[in-house]
Amino acid sequence: MTAKKIKNMEEFSKVSGISRPTLSKYFHDPESVRKTTKAKVESALEEYDYRPNIFAINQNRKLTKTIGILVPYLADPFFAEIVRMIERQCIEAGFWPIVFSAHGERELENNALATLKSLRPAGALIAPMGRNSDLDVLRAFTDEVPTVVFDSNVAVGKAFVGSNNFQSIPLMVDYLCRTGEPPCFLEMPPVNPNANKRRDAYCMAMERLGHDPQVIQTAGGDWGFERIGLEEGVRLIDERSLPSDTILCSNDRLAIGLLAAAYQKGLRVGHGPGCALRIAGHDDHPWSRFTCPPLTTVSQDYRAIAERSVHILFGIMSGEDAEEERPEILFEGKLVMRASA
Repeated sequence: MTAKKIKNMEEFSKVSGISRPTLSKYFHDPESVRKTTKAKVESALEEYDYRPNIFAINQNRKLTKTIGILVPYLADPFFAEIVRMIERQCIEAGFWPIVFSAHGERELENNALATLKSLRPAGALIAPMGRNSDLDVLRAFTDEVPTVVFDSNVAVGKAFVGSNNFQSIPLMVDYLCRTGEPPCFLEMPPVNPNANKRRDAYCMAMERLGHDPQVIQTAGGDWGFERIGLEEGVRLIDERSLPSDTILCSNDRLAIGLLAAAYQKGLRVGHGPGCALRIAGHDDHPWSRFTCPPLTTVSQDYRAIAERSVHILFGIMSGEDAEEERPEILFEGKLVMRASA
């Protein structure tokens, strides 16, 4: 390996003896050059330890190999897991995924969209924050960049892929009512469309079963769901204001905080003798099986959501005719019964 660090493609062209147009063609699509040329380029890349500036390459061609991915909060393991699956599919298809997190803030979501737009991506997969998003900025971006929306169904983009909350929540309500006291519903101030749909689905399911819905909305509307579940859970237990000993939380992260609150207050969670509360959630969060006790929940089909989102986007990028109406693909959840309920 040479001791000299190659700074750009011009220098790499000179030391390797490979023309700049040939290198550009290779970096645009390695399969577009002859096998002998491809082998020569890859040998030189290894010899000179050169890695091209993908951003600069993208700026110099009309259609880039960049796929933008934007989520509201990458530290949330739910989004991290879906992004991991999307990234792998993009890489395997020869694209370069670039991931942005809005960190739960409108300004950062807008900045991420502006930065991504400047990279001239071939397409984008975005999960908007929802309630805190700037709809005009989202619409302007998706009008220019082929975009598939996932998880949070904001009315932009060419298609939406997500979970059927009006199937998954009633599935859990039915189970909880069959096996114990009908549940109350613990939620935060809604941060995206899923939250409203889950509350509405809970109310409809309870009324269908002949029970009065009992919705409790916590204080706090940021993305620290576990902290909110803990703090509000302790308050609700201290005030004895839980209307049922069965609590269905709008998401697993909130339920994880509530489990911690019950532990702090000395209340045993589970289904059986000696248990004071039953707690259930929604999402099958990657950590939900490791809580104490393990959390009963409804799973979202992470893999199906990721794969279908990427499949639809690649179809749009390849020039497939767009449907007259924006399609909405919804996957059903599955009941995951564990010890907490």
